[in-house]
Amino acid sequence: MGKVTGFLEFQRLQEASEAPKSRMKHYKEFTVHLSDAAAKVQGARCMDCGIPFCNNGCPVNNIIPDWNDLVYHGNYRQALDTLHSTNNFPEFTGRICPAPCEAACTLGINSDAVGIKSIEHFIIDKGWENGWVTPQPATSKTGKKVAVVGAGPAGLAAAQQLARAGHDVTVFEKNDRVGGLLRYGIPDFKMEKSHIDRRVEQMKAEGVTFRTGVLVGKDFPANVLNWAKETISPEQLDKEFDAVVIAGGAENPRDLPVPGRELKGVHFAMEFLPLQNKVNAGDKLKDQILATGKHVVVIGGGDTGSDCVGTSNRHGAVGVTQFELMPTPPEEENKPLVWPYWPYKLRTSSSHEEGCERDWAVTTKRLEGKNGKVEKLIAARVEWKDGKMVEVPGSEFEIKADLVLLAMGFVSPVAQVLDAFGVDKDARGNARATTDGEACYQTSVPKVFAAGDMRRGQSLVVWAIREGRQCARAVDEYLMGSSVLPR
Repeated sequence: MGKVTGFLEFQRLQEASEAPKSRMKHYKEFTVHLSDAAAKVQGARCMDCGIPFCNNGCPVNNIIPDWNDLVYHGNYRQALDTLHSTNNFPEFTGRICPAPCEAACTLGINSDAVGIKSIEHFIIDKGWENGWVTPQPATSKTGKKVAVVGAGPAGLAAAQQLARAGHDVTVFEKNDRVGGLLRYGIPDFKMEKSHIDRRVEQMKAEGVTFRTGVLVGKDFPANVLNWAKETISPEQLDKEFDAVVIAGGAENPRDLPVPGRELKGVHFAMEFLPLQNKVNAGDKLKDQILATGKHVVVIGGGDTGSDCVGTSNRHGAVGVTQFELMPTPPEEENKPLVWPYWPYKLRTSSSHEEGCERDWAVTTKRLEGKNGKVEKLIAARVEWKDGKMVEVPGSEFEIKADLVLLAMGFVSPVAQVLDAFGVDKDARGNARATTDGEACYQTSVPKVFAAGDMRRGQSLVVWAIREGRQCARAVDEYLMGSSVLPR
C-alpha cells in the first residue's frame, strides 16, 4: 500500500452531512462526498493486510485495496476503471449499500474499519464530475436479441453487460420510469433519481432499448392494469427474443394479520414511499398518503421502516414511533465472534437522528379506531424463551396512531410474473435457479433466466448488481457458447 503505516496515523473520517433540522425541509441528498485531501487520507488507512477479506465481504467482489491505493496516489481515473470493473453502478452502492465490505475489513478487528463506502462514493462522483463515465458500445453485434423484465439494479446490470457483449437488449419495466425499487422504494434524500437517469442515458447510447409502462405476465389485479400502457405475454417474448431475463424485485410485502388491519390509515410501506418520489419527480397526485399532522407508527425496524420514518418527518408528522419485534440489539458487536461476517448490533440511521421513538420486543395485538379510521394501536411486550416468542404477562399498552405503516419486509416476487412464465419456484416463492454449474441462472423453462430478488428473494442492491452481472455472463454463454464477460 502507498502508506504502510497509514492505519496507525489516521483516524476514520465520516462524510459531512447537513444538520437534521435543515435537511428535513427538503428531499435532496444531504451527504457530501469526501474532498480530494480527505479521500487521500482515508485511502491511506487501507492496510497491507495480506488477505483482503473486504473483497469477499463485498457481494460484487470489488477490488477494494487496489482503488484505495490508487486514490491515495491521486490516480482517480484508474481508480474509477478498477471500480467499474466489478460494479456497473457504484453511485448506487456508494450511497445506499450497508457496506458489508467494511464489516469484513481487517482493520475493523480492533479499530474503526476503513471508510470503503465513502471512498467508493468519492471515486464515482469524481468520475461523473470529470466526464470520465461514458458509453461503451459493443465493437460488433451478435444478432442475438435479449429481453430483460424489470428495470431495477439486477435488470439494469444484466442489460448493460449484455449490450456491451453485442446483443440487442430490450428492458421492459411496468412502472412509468426506469429504476424499479431504486426509483420508487428508495427516498430521494438517500439517493436522488438523477443518478438513475444518467445511467439510463449511458445505456441507451450503448444500444439498450427501454419500454416503460409494460406489464409482462398475466392475471394482474385491475388496479395494476389501469395504469399500464401495455401488457405482453411470455409467449410473445419467447417468439421475439433469443433469451429472457426476469429480474423484477421482491414486491410482495409481509402483512400484519391482526384485528383492525382493514381500517383506513393502515398501509404497506410501498404504498406510502413511492408516492412521495412521484411528487418529487413532478407528478400531480390526487390521493397521496401523507403523515402531515399525524401520529405515525412504523412497524418493522429495518431499512424500509427507517425510510418511512424519514419521509414522515419531512411530511411534518406530530411524532413517529418505530416498533421492532426482535429484542434490542447490542450497541457493539462481539468482533472476535462475528468478524468478518455481518454483525448483529444496534444501528441508527440518518432518519432516526431526525426524530423517532424506537421500541424493541413489541408485538402488535390489534388496531382500533372509529368510523373506519385507525386511531390507536394496542401492543404488548414479548420475550424469547427456548426459541419461541412469548408475550410478557400484563405488558399490554396502547399508543395513538393516525397512520400505521407496515415495513416488515417482503416475502417473494409478485406471482403473476413467475406463474405466467411457468417457472419452477422454491419454497419461498422465488424462481428456482442455481448460481453455479453449466445451467447457472437458468430456470426450468428453456431460454428463461432469473436474477436478483426474483431468484434470491428480498436482498441488497449490491447483491442485485452481482446477480445481474453473473446472469448476463450465463446468458452470453448460452447464446454464444462462450463469454468474455466477467463473472
